[in-house]
Amino acid sequence: MSLLSEQQVPTELGDRLRNAGYVTAEFLSDIIRATSRRLPSANQNARAARIERLIQSHAWTDVALALIDLELPQWQVRRLAYDDGEWYCALSRQRELPDWLDQSIETRHADLALAILSAFVEARRVSAPSSRTSVPSAPRRAGTVYEPIYSDNFA
Repeated sequence: MSLLSEQQVPTELGDRLRNAGYVTAEFLSDIIRATSRRLPSANQNARAARIERLIQSHAWTDVALALIDLELPQWQVRRLAYDDGEWYCALSRQRELPDWLDQSIETRHADLALAILSAFVEARRVSAPSSRTSVPSAPRRAGTVYEPIYSDNFA
């Protein structure tokens, strides 16, 4: 699959995760279908087989962590915390940096697996290749504020 034909992570998936009460196999398959690039093509892979076994045994938290490991190997769990009835999950690309320097993804949910899956989906969305070119484009015409001037001061 080429980079140009890759699908973007739909934004409504994040809303579905926030509004979900618990994980089901059908909901997890929707998440995998919308976010995974490597899992469908890795039929013979040991990691894919492990994820399949975890789904069959309803080990949702382990599935979420295995998806991060398979799909986003550059991301790591920075923090998992439970406070006031909610699980907080933070994913980071550079876990060793101090909090104030790190650009981590932070999510929360009452269910641990859904908090991790929310962070996974958000990190996948942020990591998705954009369709922009690598060279920024310049505006085609200048506004009336910008008028060319000629300055002949070589002193």
